[in-house]
Amino acid sequence: MASVRKCNKVILLHEDTRTGSMAGELAALLAEKAFEDLDGPIMRITAPDTPVPFSPPLEEYFLPNARKVVEAARKLAEY
Repeated sequence: MASVRKCNKVILLHEDTRTGSMAGELAALLAEKAFEDLDGPIMRITAPDTPVPFSPPLEEYFLPNARKVVEAARKLAEY
């Protein structure tokens, strides 16, 4: 909560799928407890809601990466 109050923005990043994940629970908690401190939406960078692919190129696409983090950070910086 202290970090949200200091930065006023949140990006949650993890390799689990989006639906039913810990990021969703953290986003809900932050929205409940620190909503007034947020200057933009809570951004979640997660794997898509699909099974993990076996193929290395597909797995690379599936997992969060630096490009996805930079895109989310730039979008969040616009607020």
